[in-house]
Amino acid sequence: MTFLFFYLPIFLVLHLLTRKILHRIQNLPPSPLLCLPIIGHLYLLKRPLHRTLSRISRRYGPVFFLQLGSRPAVVVSSPSAADQCLAKNDIVFANRPNLMMGRIMAYNYTSLAWASYGDHWRNLRRISSLELLSTHRLQTLSAIRRDEVRSLIHRLITISKRRSDVDDRFVNLREGFVELTQNSMMRMIAGKRYYGDSTEDLEEAARFREIQTETIRVSSQSNLGDYLPIIRWVGGHKRLENDMEEVQRKRDGFMQYLIEEHRRKMEAEIYCRLPSKEGIRKTLIEVLLVAGTDTSVNAMEWAFSLVLNHQEVLNKAQAEIDRHVGTDRLVDESDLPKLRYLQSIITETLRIYPPVPSLIPHESSDDCEVAGFHVPRGTTLFVNAWAIQNDPSVWVDPKSFRPERFDVVIGPKDGLRWMPFGSGRRGCPGEGLAMRMIGLTLGSLIQCFDWERPSKELIDMTEGVGITMPKATPLTAKCRPRPNMLKLLSEQIGSINVVT
Repeated sequence: MTFLFFYLPIFLVLHLLTRKILHRIQNLPPSPLLCLPIIGHLYLLKRPLHRTLSRISRRYGPVFFLQLGSRPAVVVSSPSAADQCLAKNDIVFANRPNLMMGRIMAYNYTSLAWASYGDHWRNLRRISSLELLSTHRLQTLSAIRRDEVRSLIHRLITISKRRSDVDDRFVNLREGFVELTQNSMMRMIAGKRYYGDSTEDLEEAARFREIQTETIRVSSQSNLGDYLPIIRWVGGHKRLENDMEEVQRKRDGFMQYLIEEHRRKMEAEIYCRLPSKEGIRKTLIEVLLVAGTDTSVNAMEWAFSLVLNHQEVLNKAQAEIDRHVGTDRLVDESDLPKLRYLQSIITETLRIYPPVPSLIPHESSDDCEVAGFHVPRGTTLFVNAWAIQNDPSVWVDPKSFRPERFDVVIGPKDGLRWMPFGSGRRGCPGEGLAMRMIGLTLGSLIQCFDWERPSKELIDMTEGVGITMPKATPLTAKCRPRPNMLKLLSEQIGSINVVT
């Protein structure tokens, strides 16, 4: 024991000095000095990750290096550094790291989100961009989104009619947003609704909802085995691995069921555009269901929370909609380009609360240079979009919710100051769908209802745990139909019949 206490400090000092010397020789980005044997800088990482990385960045600069167990990593937190990674070195950083989630939940790294850059990924990207999520395809599917938004309006009106006491007219908006997005996506993929009164197969719907809930749960968990091989050797990650494999078995079985069913019917718009290979079909359906739902729900919830905390913003948005749309019809997607203030609300929300705050990690396929520093091949790249979009040196008063700031900005993506959907080759191909869905939903609810917070207290804006930055507390609010919309809503409520 005496031997251990005598030589351990000497070993640690030699270890640190050796790493420091090698670090300088290799011209790696700045790094926290205390890099422990085996675990490296893992001891520094705490949730939420984007805030931890931002604190480290304030000390070591906008480009810094971390040794995360066995994985070298570089974190960038400035627009110029992000531009060098996602524009100048876009191809170099077009790969994804091999993490357990990608192996198990993404068909051995073959899905659009987790596949390495190459012919397979380019084929998936082409199909998703041109066949599934093109402007023309989204336009042909707009009726589905319109129906689901009107179904939500119907539900809110029913709640307000059922409850006579104004103080009792609380609605769980997160629950409504989940039903809206899940139904919209499933109708586009398979022509089915799994939420609401018109659900045809209750057992199948319950199965789908369970799978979606379990997918979000396991995807939000960290796996130290990705960074510490010794944990994999001793089986310390087995419980999470087993959970992921079980969820994936359920997901695969469910998607196989959808494919077999709709091979016979061939009636869903998106399904008809999918390639014939079942493996590719499954990976594309998986990405649409995971990436296209939870992120949009969270964005809507954050946006409405911000609006409820800023009544003047709500009033201004209502005035804009009344001016451009009027009170004799409901907001439509074709109105969104004219509703610039509504778009600014969404853009500002995504600035403060980006859907994936540190983006999905990239991995370098070759040596390259970022901000004058050497980045070795096989380095994991984290682009801290949250830090960039909340940086006071980039944005004036970034902590304040000010949609007006985008009235004078020519392009929010200019210089990668705003990139909630990523950028470059691995940028999210579903940006157009997300902006349409969020815009139509928020615009409709603002047009049709007057809203109040549940109490005089501001809405709690605490962030929850998860890679898609959920709210810690689901959003609830009071609503009642706006007086100038009563005539239209009384006419529409009987005609809102969701087509399945």
